[in-house]
Amino acid sequence: MIDLYTWSTPNGRKVSVMLEECGLPYRVHPVDISKGDQFKPEFLAINPNNRIPAIVDPDGPDGKPLPLFESGAILIYLAEKTGRFFPQKNKYQVLQWLMFQMGGVGPMFGQAHHFMRAKKDEIPYGTERYGAEAKRLYGVLNTRLSEAAYLADEYSIADIATYPWVARHEWHRVDLAGFPAVKRWYDTIGARPAVARGMAVPS
Repeated sequence: MIDLYTWSTPNGRKVSVMLEECGLPYRVHPVDISKGDQFKPEFLAINPNNRIPAIVDPDGPDGKPLPLFESGAILIYLAEKTGRFFPQKNKYQVLQWLMFQMGGVGPMFGQAHHFMRAKKDEIPYGTERYGAEAKRLYGVLNTRLSEAAYLADEYSIADIATYPWVARHEWHRVDLAGFPAVKRWYDTIGARPAVARGMAVPS
């Protein structure tokens, strides 16, 4: 059984969704980042970067326990372990859109969260800068999803990585009606039972 160390953030939910989609048994260890649990020695022993999520797979590639952090790395690992959601015919397209999420959607949407929701005293510069960048990225997604059903043509870890961030579109002050292809994709993925289960972790 895989041990999942996580919290209710988009990065954390990428991994719980993936575990649910793959049907892998796992045990949840909530890491309450609002209370500083990510700085506890037992968690730092797994992830020295003190960020969720992280996993420990007792059945690693060499039959030894494998601790792993960074959500993108975890998704690739689980995809290769199970042979699911990482189609080799589209391997580089999947990686391209996964890196788009890791390098663009995640960091920029995260800044939008901070300036538009978490910051008590709104700073117009931050709101305008990251709000505009978030909308630009939604536009990139919309263009791609106007051409294909999923980011890499078929459902993959690229979609699993991106969906939990788009699920907070209201935090970005974005109306998905303005990005119809993204809305179609978002509704399709949200209807998957495994996605709904994974998005509810931790309970």
